[in-house]
Amino acid sequence: METTLILLKPDAVQRGLMGRIISRFEEKGLQIVGCKLMQISPELAARHYEAHKERPFYAGLVRFMTSSPVLALALRGNGAITIARNMMGATFGSKANPGTIRGDFGVSNSFNLIHGSDSPEAAERELTLFFGAGEVLNWNRNSDSWIYDMAGGKPE
Repeated sequence: METTLILLKPDAVQRGLMGRIISRFEEKGLQIVGCKLMQISPELAARHYEAHKERPFYAGLVRFMTSSPVLALALRGNGAITIARNMMGATFGSKANPGTIRGDFGVSNSFNLIHGSDSPEAAERELTLFFGAGEVLNWNRNSDSWIYDMAGGKPE
């Protein structure tokens, strides 16, 4: 099972889309193991987006991410990173396919509603930025036996 970081960005929070987006992940079968509404500091935004520091959009991205609260989610599931990223859709809402979060709710190439970790290494790093010790929980969900085929001894 993988755990990934999902951030519902300021535009998703301001537009009242949190519940609709969370529902999509839960309906897909991903488990929420951490959830936090928070105001990101400029320092946290800078650490989170440090890979983009030299890009021309960096300063605007940090300003945007600190302009309003975000909802940080830790989602767990078999293949959670790939599943979540497929559900998010293409980076730019104008290019995202219908049926994806960005395709259904976004048109802007700047405001793209959601961030999701792009690899297990990124997820590990990002989760520690947004969640402290004990804030990502391990709990048994009774419905897992109806979400995953466990006949082979591992979730499929």
